[in-house]
Amino acid sequence: VTIAFDSRNYSELFARQAALTLCANGVKVYLYNTLHPVPMLSFALRYLKTTAGIVITASHNPAKYNGYKVYWSDGGQVTPPHDIGIAERVAAVVPGAIRTMSQSEAKASALLSNVPESVDEAYYSMVTESLARPGLLSSSSVTVAYTPLHGAGNIPVRTILAKLGVHCEVVEQQELPDGDFPTVSMPNPEDPQAMRLAIGLGIQCKADIVLGTDPDGDRLGIAIPSGPNKDSFSLLTGNQIAVLLCDYLIQTWKERSQEGARQPLVVKSIVTTDLVREIAEKNGAACVDVLTGFKYIAEKIAALEHSAKQFFLFGCEESFGYLSVPQVRDKDAVSTAVLAVEMMSHYASKGLSLKERLNQIYDSYGYYTEAVLSFTYEGSAGKQKMADIMKDFRSLKVSDTFAGYTITEATDLLHGGPDGLPPSDVIILRFTTGDKLVVRPSGTEPKVKYYLFFHTDGKDRESFKATLQEKIANFKSVL
Repeated sequence: VTIAFDSRNYSELFARQAALTLCANGVKVYLYNTLHPVPMLSFALRYLKTTAGIVITASHNPAKYNGYKVYWSDGGQVTPPHDIGIAERVAAVVPGAIRTMSQSEAKASALLSNVPESVDEAYYSMVTESLARPGLLSSSSVTVAYTPLHGAGNIPVRTILAKLGVHCEVVEQQELPDGDFPTVSMPNPEDPQAMRLAIGLGIQCKADIVLGTDPDGDRLGIAIPSGPNKDSFSLLTGNQIAVLLCDYLIQTWKERSQEGARQPLVVKSIVTTDLVREIAEKNGAACVDVLTGFKYIAEKIAALEHSAKQFFLFGCEESFGYLSVPQVRDKDAVSTAVLAVEMMSHYASKGLSLKERLNQIYDSYGYYTEAVLSFTYEGSAGKQKMADIMKDFRSLKVSDTFAGYTITEATDLLHGGPDGLPPSDVIILRFTTGDKLVVRPSGTEPKVKYYLFFHTDGKDRESFKATLQEKIANFKSVL
């Protein structure tokens, strides 16, 4: 088993205890001796050919939390039957019967080893070799403003950018590991407040792009200059980042593909913008939807390992999770940060900003935008309320109206769905307007989440934007 930990309070202690417990049960363990991000653990367990992996982290959540991510030999987070088997064994543990040993005993038994530094170098090499245009970065005068949000992305992101000759300025107040995350209420690059200092640094140093990674280095936030003077920046949404990256990777593939080459596959979650599918399919790539959770994207990558017809190109979630390197099987903010800098540099060499490229995409495929609404229901009464809400949505059928719009398609995933989607407590409604609503209870919080999807052709974008808030208000009034 390979074990990593992030910068959260007690993460290193918990990682060491997990290692010593495994060693006491006869399991060989590779333990990182410094904090490392999720994607490097996923890469390492595949590189070292271990059976499983563990990361001690609570990802982007507030400082009071910590947690435990478990990975299988393919590098992805556990899915059935392994997750069920692990839960059953945990439930069967007898209090007081857990075996452990000291670190000196574990070292003496040869069951405990540090992860070799060569594994880090192998990851760094893999990331740089995966780039389509690495020479572009070394020949351009790019400036990046970056925040690791007190987390594990700091050294890997800056190391790879330095290897590529990219000048990177880091937010000093958020540079060092700190499990209290004193500069933010939540260390989540989705949160504009978490990116505030990085954007300030971007303005100060006239950065070409602003990047932020969460404490365990799996989520990536991006801000881009609002104008040529770089005196203000705009945060991209998770969907906009997914669209830009997908488009860039597909255009790069098309430039390099040969007759008879394998077809690229793009994998997205069911709550990620349909513009990703539109871009993929209009350019000869395949696109499949999976349930929310990057482990399902990892499953699709594993299924393609020996395919003669398709290869994995890109995976994305609207919650700021992206992957373009199949050697990793979880969302990877480190490699994606580097890819984003390459993408920005490529368009800059053609006289385009990322904002301009995004508008070109809208002109070509139509304008897509999204909104997420969520409502919290605490306690046992709240749990029943959430169940009642899902029951009410299940009663809706084609031709019914909801929020004043007529339903053209109603899909209930409770017993599975299209593209082999496994059963899940999710309902998808489509309307005559072309809009879409996805409803699901949160898997980690007492919330029901509503994902609203809107699109129109690229021509009447401004008038469409003018009516958008009214549409959102209509939906919100009945939720």
